[in-house]
Amino acid sequence: MTDVPPALSTPPAGYTDWLAELKARIHAAQQRAALAVNRELVLLYWQIGRDILGRQAEQGWGAKVIDRLAADLRTAFPDMKGFSPRNLKYMRAFAEAWPGESFVQGVLAQLPWYHQLALLDKLPGPETRRWYAAQAIEHNWSRNVLVMQIESRLLERSGIAVTNFPATLPAPHSDLARESLKDPYRFDFLGLTDEAQEREIEHALVRHVTEFLLELGAGFAFVGRQVLLDVGGEEFFIDLLFYHLKLRCYVVVELKAGKFKPEHLGQLGFYLTAVDRQVRNEHDNPTIGLLLCKSRNKVVAEYALGDKSQPMGVVEYKLAQSLPAELQTNLPSIEQIERELAGMDDEGNRRA
Repeated sequence: MTDVPPALSTPPAGYTDWLAELKARIHAAQQRAALAVNRELVLLYWQIGRDILGRQAEQGWGAKVIDRLAADLRTAFPDMKGFSPRNLKYMRAFAEAWPGESFVQGVLAQLPWYHQLALLDKLPGPETRRWYAAQAIEHNWSRNVLVMQIESRLLERSGIAVTNFPATLPAPHSDLARESLKDPYRFDFLGLTDEAQEREIEHALVRHVTEFLLELGAGFAFVGRQVLLDVGGEEFFIDLLFYHLKLRCYVVVELKAGKFKPEHLGQLGFYLTAVDRQVRNEHDNPTIGLLLCKSRNKVVAEYALGDKSQPMGVVEYKLAQSLPAELQTNLPSIEQIERELAGMDDEGNRRA
């Protein structure tokens, strides 16, 4: 441990704040430098892939040229990684999948190379790749989180929940609220089966709140579980309460371990009224209700929501045994997800 000279043991006034500002600026500069390096690397790989494609097409070079090129490049640049035959084939596939240099340079270059490989390996076409690439950039997903979102079919589950948002919320707020929900939600990380009861699921979601927030999506902040509301001297408890940072509103989540029933919305509406009157402040938008149930008849849910004036959605959730076995083995572990959300790579290094 380095001894601090006596004269420097007490910093002058304002020094601590200045030091914190300097640290933030240095960290920001490091991130900008890392992003610039990544952008150049991704563009270089795309250019190499484009050249391989062009020369094979124009001059009839066969696949063996890639093995020769890999050997020659590794000889010329022994300290550089990434010139294996396998990676050169990925460069070729990358350029073939994205023929437009402007899109690669302006959008895709914001993602690390191994994100690009996940998009190539796990998605069939450009439209879905564009969507997941945009989500990964917006939410700063690591590769493991990107893969998890792809394999859990996030695109297919987004924006299809049964809600009354168009009738109860102003546009574009209603569109953003609808896109913020999924259907179904996948709670496979809980390790519970379909026989689990409401309180058991609720306890497990709170224990794994990091994974729960990841599944809920960007913008959700956890407020509390079994939140007490005193109405007319009687006590009522909300299963789960969140605040959505983008929507700027509270979100009441009620869990039902069985099939959806129209009367469930009466209880949910009561909680929304109580939160709006007791918790919501003047700058918040109207509270949204989300009913999570094990099963739901879409038509029944639409009818039940038809006459409700408060913004609500009814969605299903799926537990462990509803997830295909091959998907369970491919999903990253809870430890991996926690490490990724903390910004660490597989070697434990801070992600740029």
